[in-house]
Amino acid sequence: MADTASGGITRRALLGAFAATAITAAPTYTNAAGFLRGSGDIRRLRMYSGRTGERIDMIYWIEGHYLADAIKEVNYFMRDWRTNDVKGIDTRTLDIMAAAHNLMDADEPYMLISGYRSPRTNAMLRSKSSGVAKNSRHLKGEAADLRLSSRSVSQMARAAAACKGGGVGKYSGSNFVHMDCGPVRTWGR
Repeated sequence: MADTASGGITRRALLGAFAATAITAAPTYTNAAGFLRGSGDIRRLRMYSGRTGERIDMIYWIEGHYLADAIKEVNYFMRDWRTNDVKGIDTRTLDIMAAAHNLMDADEPYMLISGYRSPRTNAMLRSKSSGVAKNSRHLKGEAADLRLSSRSVSQMARAAAACKGGGVGKYSGSNFVHMDCGPVRTWGR
């Protein structure tokens, strides 16, 4: 077996990165440029879409570097499934999602309810619900609506809010949590 993985990362660093998933640092954006830093640090996303049947389980960041191919795959996964429009998802939102998942020590993947929304989709959803913002962060690729069957909406919201990286909305009636990289704020019940 070769000593380096694609991208020039050594096997030892990759194995160290996998070992580092058991250790979770206190996440906060008010602290330097990111969170979950350390030797052998990785960031991982695990999600599935009930709408498309697709699943992802990937490392998207290793030792201070976002992996371009992984980010491209996440962008496609989080596309507007109604129109198939793809937009770059803000990596700050991905980091909040990954950190919250780590804080909850959850084994199951997130269920993605909504990632990027095209203007057409957002307008359609607004016409059906007063809970959809006209200038939603979903339009900018800065938000995700997520669910975990093993955690309550309150548990998920507390974990996301602990990251102090953006907005966290609790939608208990619909059983999901909104996470975004906008101003730090919370809403819902």
